[in-house]
Amino acid sequence: MNLERMLHSQGFGSRKQCRALIEAGRVALGGEPCLDWRYEQDWQDTCFHVDETEWRYRAQVYLMLHKPAGYECSQQPQHHASVFALLPEPLRLRGVQPAGRLDQDTTGLLLLSDDGPWLHALMHPRRHVPKRYLAQLKHLLNDEQLHSLQSGVLLHGETVPLAAHDTQRVSERSLSLTIEQGKYHQVKRMVAAAGNRVEGLHRAQIGCLALGELPLGAWRYLSAEEVLMATQTP
Repeated sequence: MNLERMLHSQGFGSRKQCRALIEAGRVALGGEPCLDWRYEQDWQDTCFHVDETEWRYRAQVYLMLHKPAGYECSQQPQHHASVFALLPEPLRLRGVQPAGRLDQDTTGLLLLSDDGPWLHALMHPRRHVPKRYLAQLKHLLNDEQLHSLQSGVLLHGETVPLAAHDTQRVSERSLSLTIEQGKYHQVKRMVAAAGNRVEGLHRAQIGCLALGELPLGAWRYLSAEEVLMATQTP
């Protein structure tokens, strides 16, 4: 793969735009500008600079993002900013997609990638990838509500009750719970069916991968080990 094609694969525009970047001296390899768009090498794990910003070649990208409230998980948001606005342009242009969506008012762990099979493995109901949430409630949480969530509640339009796992009281008006199905507004609907109301929701973990100390609104690449952890059951 030549330099022009490599830049194109990494999200730096069309091949014509990438060639223009190279010929303008805006691309550097090993600290020196490379003006030859035909230059070829094995790019795996190669670091390069575009406009003095360092990048590393990645055949596919896997990202963790700490989603703030007020962002929609859509390329074409309707009422709020797009969560993709939190990512650098090259990552957006190479076509990363989220592994499922979080509501605009929900915060927490969002995974994104341009690896379709990996995204499918995270989202497919048959894989039963667990997702852990922290919910802030409007009313006091009682034992009956906890029991209902653990034993299963029947949601409107569903024929089989849905149960939460590892349900724990965090405070008088908050709880943590794990779900596997990922249905539309599932946590909010389950809590409502149990007799309470969610007023704040945060996703803390997917599979064995936890959000950790990543600041609100920030993103980072996943390690190879973390890519596997996201699809594993704790």
